[in-house]
Amino acid sequence: MTVVELLSLLEEKGISLTLNGDNLAVKGDKKALADASLVSTIREKKPELITYLQGGGQVSGVAGQVVVPPNLITADCARITPDMLTLATLTQPEIDAAVSVVAGGAANVQDIYPLAPLQEGILFHHLMGGEGDPYLLPNLYRFPSRARLDRFLAAVQVAIDRNDILRTGLVWTGLVQPMQVVWRSARLPVIEITLDPAQGDLAQQMEQRFDPAHTRIDITQAPLMRCHIAEEAPGGSWLLHFAAHHLALDHSTFEMLIAESAAIEQGREAELPAPVPFRNFVAQARLGVSEQEHEQFFTELLGHIDEPTAPFGLLDVQGDGSDVQEASLHLPDELSSQIRQQARSHGVSAASLMHLAWALVLARTSGRDDVVFGTVLLGR
Repeated sequence: MTVVELLSLLEEKGISLTLNGDNLAVKGDKKALADASLVSTIREKKPELITYLQGGGQVSGVAGQVVVPPNLITADCARITPDMLTLATLTQPEIDAAVSVVAGGAANVQDIYPLAPLQEGILFHHLMGGEGDPYLLPNLYRFPSRARLDRFLAAVQVAIDRNDILRTGLVWTGLVQPMQVVWRSARLPVIEITLDPAQGDLAQQMEQRFDPAHTRIDITQAPLMRCHIAEEAPGGSWLLHFAAHHLALDHSTFEMLIAESAAIEQGREAELPAPVPFRNFVAQARLGVSEQEHEQFFTELLGHIDEPTAPFGLLDVQGDGSDVQEASLHLPDELSSQIRQQARSHGVSAASLMHLAWALVLARTSGRDDVVFGTVLLGR
């Protein structure tokens, strides 16, 4: 049982903990405190509870909010032990397995905690994938000179040093549950390659060589980014192929990375807001609502669904995304205005109306009046 789990249990039983100097004061319901097993657990965890409270941790927070426990892994830590993990419950062998994949070992581990729910889904598809990885996001840039390229890459490295999600790798081998490990130091891999102009457009060569349809990266190694550079013209422009994995960055946050790197390159790092630890988000996702509550909610919502929604009866739709085609339609201004007016009148977003329209399409094409489909959230 972790410190956070114990504190949650104590809160449920109406037991509060406070510090009286270096001593731990326990107050609460007499019946609850008569539980010998619970009292024994409190005594066993007493040093960790005191360290937790001294580090700024709280027993409870404002209703609806999650109090994020402090990170107990210190910078001079030679070996990480289970009592140091406040967001994860791992055995010593599991911790050792997680640390073993990190360059520099325990001294280079800043934190260990579970995946967020979205990351779990992405990891599942990554592990089930084959040659390529649809969650590898490619980007191609052109720089007027090698010096300009090097300045940009140096700024990206500073951004990586600032933000812990950019120094995170994933581990799952030898663990009951996948974990993400935050490295204290993670260097951006930059590989220089040579392209042959006789083989065609150099930018197209870069895109084809590192196409996610047949490219994968080792997601145990932070950062989850890979850069390949190539000289486009002797003494002139350079190309940068910058691939980032969706486990760490999506389109919106990648744009934020580029913007932050640009500010750093311009000498405006001091103007940037203080980075928020990703563990805060994980704590909110993991501790805000229990897994049992999630399961109960979706069971009540979807428990009666006994078959998938299959438009035109099509069920064989598994793939890696390489065959996906995209179509777009520009709506007339008058129709766009009507959609916005309808959305405002019902107190919803225009996207909600489009989801309703898509649900109606699925209902007509599947012959069902109760349809289920997935969608994405805005940003990360």
